[in-house]
Amino acid sequence: MRRITIDPITRLEGHGKIEIFLNGEGDVNNVYFQVPELRGFEKFCEGRPVEELPAIVAKICGVCPGCHHMASGKAVDAVFGVEPPPTAKKLRELFYMAHFVHSHIAHFYALAAPDFVVGPQASKAERNILGVIGKVGVEIGTEVIKQRRKAQEIQALLGGHQTFVVMNIPGGVRKGLTEPERDDIIEKAKGFIGFAQFTLKVFNDIVLSNKDYVDLIVNGPYSLKLHSMGLVDANNKVNFYDGKVRVVDTDGKELYKYSPFEYREYIAERVEPWTYLKFPYLKKIGWKGFVDGQDSGVYHATPLSRLNASDGMATPLAQKEYERMYSTLGGKPIHATMAMHWARLVELLYSAEHCLELALDDDITGKELRAPLGIIPGEGVGIVEAQRGTLTHHYWTDNKGIVTKVNIIVGTTNNNAAITMSIKKAAQGLIKKGVEVTDGILNMIEMAFRAYDPCFSCATHSLPGEMPMVVNIRDPEGKLLQQVTRTKQVK
Repeated sequence: MRRITIDPITRLEGHGKIEIFLNGEGDVNNVYFQVPELRGFEKFCEGRPVEELPAIVAKICGVCPGCHHMASGKAVDAVFGVEPPPTAKKLRELFYMAHFVHSHIAHFYALAAPDFVVGPQASKAERNILGVIGKVGVEIGTEVIKQRRKAQEIQALLGGHQTFVVMNIPGGVRKGLTEPERDDIIEKAKGFIGFAQFTLKVFNDIVLSNKDYVDLIVNGPYSLKLHSMGLVDANNKVNFYDGKVRVVDTDGKELYKYSPFEYREYIAERVEPWTYLKFPYLKKIGWKGFVDGQDSGVYHATPLSRLNASDGMATPLAQKEYERMYSTLGGKPIHATMAMHWARLVELLYSAEHCLELALDDDITGKELRAPLGIIPGEGVGIVEAQRGTLTHHYWTDNKGIVTKVNIIVGTTNNNAAITMSIKKAAQGLIKKGVEVTDGILNMIEMAFRAYDPCFSCATHSLPGEMPMVVNIRDPEGKLLQQVTRTKQVK
């Protein structure tokens, strides 16, 4: 038995590796996607006053701090039994649209584009953001940086800092918006819309106009038939900040639609001995293993799954792109993993449009920023759509508001089983008897997880010090020869 290791995997947030095992014929026998980090935030949030958590959990990740801050803020509201006033909710959502704009721009140009603009089998030295700029030009590269900077400026203005966010307090937000500040955001949002449209044109010209790339998206070794999850509003339109979680099956029919506090009735989590990252699945279907299809309990929560689970976009320009995507790729739902990149750009346009809508709303400069708190703290759940999938924060407190337990299911954790399956399918499709396993082929296997834009800092944030570890040593037939255990506890 031969083993191929991709370590570390590249162009993602966090750390992980891929172990590919080939049989005697040279075909792929099995693939393990390993995340060798221990999740820690849920434990060291315990014992804290619950109102501190939105600022604490923003430090889980430097790429998507706003997602954790927003989910946490909603969970804390629920703990205190309070609903923020309209101005506060709209300010939170305005911040969040800017957060989506900056993150989706970063993923497309820095993480995804090298595989398409430069080429999936180009040399390592060229498959990066500098290689992309070399292809599209310095002027476009400069515009990418400028638009991300402007989105970050909105986050810093509303959130206190673009990364170390301190915006949310129980029942509302810390500060409001002045008229000059709103005027500045309006102009920036108009620029976001134009840049989102330009980026969709880049995708059309470079990817959709290339028959080989379209064939790779539609017929390549990247398709999985999975259930789709996403947050929707009252009209079943995509919503990142508020609404109910909707799950549709592999044919696009609604399976479930539930409120945040009901999530444990629908989602369960499984552990495997070879990774610290959990595997959520649909509880009412059950865990059937790493298999796709209608009878599987595996789902995905991605930009594509959000669009699959919805009846459309809530803004006009994004709705047109939504319709064009499904028309081009054969209708709903889409099960082509690489189509996640297109869906992400549809969401970029929606975020830009909705950012402008919110900035133009008369409530956005209102003075009522916080609602009175309830009397007794207790238990609360907050759900938002992070860029990488449905994000759930669940807090329990004592009667003084001190946290006793925390459960967090992040977008990447939702997608862990799907990512594992996507990598295996890509490896099985690309590595065959007699095929030379080149760096380009290994990169195309990495493209399977890159489409999900995973964030392992969110999903597995490690504690300092040594971690408990068990190493199993097996022979080629899988028989356990020796087990080495490290049990020293984290300090």
